[in-house]
Amino acid sequence: MLRDEIITVFGGSGFVGRHVVRALAKAGYRVRVATRRPHLAQDLRVMGVVGQVQLVQANLRVPASVERALEGATGVVNLVGVLNESGRQTFSRLHALGAKTIAEASAAMGISRMVQVSAIGASATSLSRYARSKAEGEASVLAALPEATILRPSIVFGTEDSFFNRFAAMARFVPALPLFGGGKSRFQPVFAGDVGKAVLAAFERDDARGQTYELGGPGVYTYEALMRLILEAIDRKRLLLPLPWAIGKVIATVSELVGALPLMPVIITRDQLIQLQSDNVVADDAKTLADLGIHGETVEAIVPSYLERYRHHGQFHEREA
Repeated sequence: MLRDEIITVFGGSGFVGRHVVRALAKAGYRVRVATRRPHLAQDLRVMGVVGQVQLVQANLRVPASVERALEGATGVVNLVGVLNESGRQTFSRLHALGAKTIAEASAAMGISRMVQVSAIGASATSLSRYARSKAEGEASVLAALPEATILRPSIVFGTEDSFFNRFAAMARFVPALPLFGGGKSRFQPVFAGDVGKAVLAAFERDDARGQTYELGGPGVYTYEALMRLILEAIDRKRLLLPLPWAIGKVIATVSELVGALPLMPVIITRDQLIQLQSDNVVADDAKTLADLGIHGETVEAIVPSYLERYRHHGQFHEREA
């Protein structure tokens, strides 16, 4: 049964956004997906009954379009973010100024419930520009809407993720995978579907108002352990090469230069290398998925199912005895 409430989701056409839209639609909310290119997100309409999921054009750099996307809404989700800067798509413009624009427009229109999806490691004092911009976005949201809920996920995994897919694809063509800093950095990957559930819970639980949650899955892994898991899933033998941070910086610099060329992917940036030097796990005193009533899915249960396309013969690949 459809509810009367409309929730506007900025960034709903992205990888995590699709899981958020699905969770909200399944719970009966009317979902308005605000995206720069609605014509590329028509598949989102089938995540609900006819007319339940609406697509609207919005650009965070154009406040009037943000206001139009918020008309009549009772709640708002901000998922807009980038891992790499490109042209006008900068950390400052999207993570900081974009979040500020959405929050202030929501407050002016009488919308008090907002969920801001940030990231573990967000800090105003971080050496990473990504992390600083995320922290600035959080601060702007809470200044405008004190009852907003902040969600900080670790690495998010799922069919279209940019972590496991990136290194599995790389392993098809290179003889070794790099272990920056020796591969000792720790991560707590969280399933995209669980992030979607967390957004839904943030709207439905009164005790989530004004709270910050760090979202991590059941397992904590070193960077090296994740590389080994990927190689096991795709059944390829590759050398794992420990590299000092100084060499990693050189590789990141070259990667950024090569990535500026058409059709050339960025393997890692200098800013991402800075982030790698700190553990990306849930803090001991943080509120977690469990506090939202969610039991997280494991990496082992989901990741191998979508990495099979990187095996020698895809889904028809047979492991040697």
